[in-house]
Amino acid sequence: MPTKQYIEENSRRFLDELIELLKIPSVSADPAFKEDVFRAADYVKNSLIDAGADHAEICATEGYPIVYGEKIVDKKAPTVLVYGHYDVQPADPYELWDSSPFEPVIRKTDRHPEGAIFARGAADDKGQFYMHVKAFEAMLSSGELNCNVKFMIEGEEEVGSGNLDSFVKNNQEKLKADVVLISDTSMISLEHPSVTVGLRGLAYLQVEVTGPNKDLHSGTFGGAVANPINVLCRMIASLHDENQQVTVPGFYDKVEEYSENYRRQLNKAPFDENDFKKKLDIAETYGEKGYTTIERVGIRPTLDVNGIWGGYTGEGAKTVLPSKAYAKISMRLVPDQDHKEIALLFEQHLKKIAPPAVSIKVMPHHGGQAAVIPTDSIGYKAAEAAIQEAFGKKAIPTREGGSIPITALFQKVLKLDPILLGFGLDTDAIHSPNEHYGVKNYFKGIETIALFFKHFHALSS
Repeated sequence: MPTKQYIEENSRRFLDELIELLKIPSVSADPAFKEDVFRAADYVKNSLIDAGADHAEICATEGYPIVYGEKIVDKKAPTVLVYGHYDVQPADPYELWDSSPFEPVIRKTDRHPEGAIFARGAADDKGQFYMHVKAFEAMLSSGELNCNVKFMIEGEEEVGSGNLDSFVKNNQEKLKADVVLISDTSMISLEHPSVTVGLRGLAYLQVEVTGPNKDLHSGTFGGAVANPINVLCRMIASLHDENQQVTVPGFYDKVEEYSENYRRQLNKAPFDENDFKKKLDIAETYGEKGYTTIERVGIRPTLDVNGIWGGYTGEGAKTVLPSKAYAKISMRLVPDQDHKEIALLFEQHLKKIAPPAVSIKVMPHHGGQAAVIPTDSIGYKAAEAAIQEAFGKKAIPTREGGSIPITALFQKVLKLDPILLGFGLDTDAIHSPNEHYGVKNYFKGIETIALFFKHFHALSS
């Protein structure tokens, strides 16, 4: 039977399998979930074998494993390398979820009237990479798989893909392919399908400010000893000026200034500012002066505090002057900004502006380079053709604010430009409570991925 019919007739099973994967709390950032992360890797390996892979294996790293699988239909045929990740973000704060993050439920929403799967990892990235497994199964079962396919599904993307660089460099022959296909991004909407052609880089750090050598009584010592929380707050506040530009010296030195024509083209993408504000329940958007919301999240770098803590935060009162204060800070970067260089500039600046009454420690967590994807490759043209056939509309190229460190690595080491064919929506609450992924998006993604293979084979001939 044709691939599309196979997908329709097996849709209930395809959904049930994803739900079982989503039940596994594979949180890579928290060691308490270590066994679950390995359990998710086993599930992915078995899913590839069940789908028809010739070979699948769990490749050990110094951290969590990478699952590799392949199906070679013809050594002369083009090869598609699929990348995804089975690890997920922490689900905290649990109390803000409407249902348990690892007990998936399907509920209707305004953006997903046909239903959405609510669970941690539903859209980022279990629901999206699993589309590729099911598209592979459908094509193989229907006799329409005309490209070789390789899978590389990792378990450390949410903590910076620290072991992926060495794995890719040491396995270039194993990973040899003609194109890399990734579904870990979003599209504008099902009514306005898009393909991501740019991702920002990332520098992520933790800051520790230390004052006295122990917590002190705020009455006895307050006013005489520097409070690390007060100091940290003032330092953070100084990191942006009145125009919301980052004040770290050298931060913008390598940031490209795009032409007015390019910016006009970028802003032609369908975007309703009022709808954006309504969905987030905010009165106004906020960001760097002189740029639109689309530009701020696509072509401009940022600096944000992702968490801040210190002192007493329990129930009731405790009049303490804390010894330490902490913050987690991320900087989203644009092409030509090197994440290691930016992290060093940030550390130097923070230590320079710190008063002598405290000491500063900056600890890098992880980072990655920005990436821009050309739109004249066979892979991109295949993605355009697949979307045209699946949606009946031309794909809109977009720049996305998120980061996928592997993208630049593929370009540098494997000399391949990844195709970022994502099917999430910006309202899917990834990294937040109540993350979800539309059921329709899931199946439309499976269908479109299969069409990508069809068109990639045709255009490669």
